[in-house]
Amino acid sequence: MPDQPTLIFGLVALVGSGLAGVRPQVALGRRARARHNRGMAVVTPEGLARFRADGFLALEGVFDDAACDALRTRAAELVEAFDADSHRSIFTTDEQARRTDDYFLDSAERIHFFFEAEAFDEQGRLRQAKAQSINKIGHALHDLDPVFAAFSRAPAVAALVAAAGLPEPVLLQSMLIFKQPRIGGAVTCHQDSTFLHTVPERVLGLWVALEDATIDNGCLWVLPGGHREGLRSRFVRRARATHTVVLDPSPWDESKLVPVPAKKGTVILLDGLVPHASHANRSAVSRQAYTLHLISARDAYPDSNWLQRTTPARGFA
Repeated sequence: MPDQPTLIFGLVALVGSGLAGVRPQVALGRRARARHNRGMAVVTPEGLARFRADGFLALEGVFDDAACDALRTRAAELVEAFDADSHRSIFTTDEQARRTDDYFLDSAERIHFFFEAEAFDEQGRLRQAKAQSINKIGHALHDLDPVFAAFSRAPAVAALVAAAGLPEPVLLQSMLIFKQPRIGGAVTCHQDSTFLHTVPERVLGLWVALEDATIDNGCLWVLPGGHREGLRSRFVRRARATHTVVLDPSPWDESKLVPVPAKKGTVILLDGLVPHASHANRSAVSRQAYTLHLISARDAYPDSNWLQRTTPARGFA
């Protein structure tokens, strides 16, 4: 019988360009590779104004089905090659400081796997197949895996980031989020800049729908204009320990969160300060998404951030 799962963040690292013995068998769709100008075209002046005002912007049709399916196929290959009995670490958005360990802290430059909180029974056995038990893969897919790297630095992505106005962008973090059927965990309302703080405060998130995201299967909910209320907290690292520093204890008015359903291939731009969340997925279908977080090379990136690299983050070159 496998060991009882421990409620911590990190998991075994998969270092290099992919898993040993696993060769990527997929490639980006031709249309996605060719879309150098499409990302710029879909961000109209009116759209950019909405992004500045609301803190988020949903853009449909940025990626075609083939590009989305390539990431889902590659993620399935990585999960298949992962030994689920080697580690039983669970991802949760609760009590983050107490559930951080070395695997999580070291995931900045590695590929780690994280289980859903409801993946295991009381005896520590998986309730469902391994492929339906993983919460996410992170946090360096964009650097270490050739399929994810090609997608992450595709011209369409670079064009969107340029349109959003982030100067000298570098790709800092990536995650493939599964939002599994029936057990996909809720993500509490948060700001990305809590975890990736810069001076000045300037983080850009790209949330790519690899499947249709609906209210039923756990689409994003965002607080329009909430990015103008300032940073509420910081997730701070000191050596190998972490804790949360509360900067403003006032709660968000979560009754004003709005759902952002997204068709497959949609990209949602997120200001690092905009509060957002997602509900648990109790439906029979998954809601896979790929997320990228970028910062500007011009800005200071404090060593108090949890995510620390031994090599500089790279841009699109």
